[in-house]
Amino acid sequence: MNVQILHNPRCSKSRATLKLLQEAGVDPEVIEYLQTPPDAEQLVSILRKLGLKPRELMRKGQSEYKAMGLDDMQLSDERLVAAMLEAPILIERPIVLANGKAAIGRPPESVLEIL
Repeated sequence: MNVQILHNPRCSKSRATLKLLQEAGVDPEVIEYLQTPPDAEQLVSILRKLGLKPRELMRKGQSEYKAMGLDDMQLSDERLVAAMLEAPILIERPIVLANGKAAIGRPPESVLEIL
C-alpha cells in the first residue's frame, strides 16, 4: 500500500499522525510540504478527494491569510488554490493520501479510516 503524508515536523498533530501511522505498521512516504509543496493539479486532486472547497483547507489563523487578503469571500476557488501554492503554510496539515483517498489528521486517528 502506497501511503503519503504531507507533513510539517514542527506541527504536533502532524508528528502525532506520522507516529500513529508508523505504530499501525505503515511506512508512509513523508513529504515535507513546506519544502516540496504540491503543484496545482495535485492540490486540486487532494481537495477533490477530501470533498472540500479551497477555503475549507486553509489555515485561516496564519498571518499570511489576512496579509494576502484571503478573507475576501468574493475570491474565486482558483485564486485560493493559487494562494496556497504561493504560501503552502496556508494548507491544513497533516494530509494523508492512501488508496485513492485523502484524510486530514485532525484528530490523527481520522487517517486510519482510509487505510
